[in-house]
Amino acid sequence: MKNIGQLMKQAQEMQAKMATMQEDLAKLTVEGYSGGSMITVTMNCKGEMQKIKIDPGLVNPEEVDILEDLILAASNDAKAKAEARVSEEMAKITGGIKLPGGMQLPF
Repeated sequence: MKNIGQLMKQAQEMQAKMATMQEDLAKLTVEGYSGGSMITVTMNCKGEMQKIKIDPGLVNPEEVDILEDLILAASNDAKAKAEARVSEEMAKITGGIKLPGGMQLPF
């Protein structure tokens, strides 16, 4: 029975660490770039876009579709970086233990 008690304690500790990590991830930001850094998207590590910066030289009414594509590319770049950062932070908490298939954290 002692092992079950230790296991429960470890699970509670991990849950507390996960809650702290989720709060920290909301504060961490990454930047994604496209068009040679003419578009910059800032996103937190929870995947929430915080800011978009557009080089004024890009604004041409006849090329709006290009601008839209560049914003999309920068956003996807920032999201990929945020996901990588989340994976790094998760590895710190779980000690590199892989979670079972289909189990994704943070919830």
